[in-house]
Amino acid sequence: MTVRTVHVMISGLVQGVGYRAWTEREANARRLSGWVRNRRGGEVEAVFTGDEADVAAMLFACHAGPRMARVSAVDVDERDSAEPGLFRVLPDA
Repeated sequence: MTVRTVHVMISGLVQGVGYRAWTEREANARRLSGWVRNRRGGEVEAVFTGDEADVAAMLFACHAGPRMARVSAVDVDERDSAEPGLFRVLPDA
């Protein structure tokens, strides 16, 4: 298994539509670790760590998000260090 960690900024209509809760469910279903939170600028920020294929599937899913979301961009940066532990929702930043 190849482990991959990414930092993601998701923009569009992504706050007030259940995006964080959806992300937590999707990440847990893929056995990913990391976190998700809202940003004051209106974006959702997340870090995903896990099997390379599972992270890729999560990134693909982030382009759609939950039913009410309207995603305009998903910006991805690779990270060298893994995010340990369970996936969690962090306070807004």
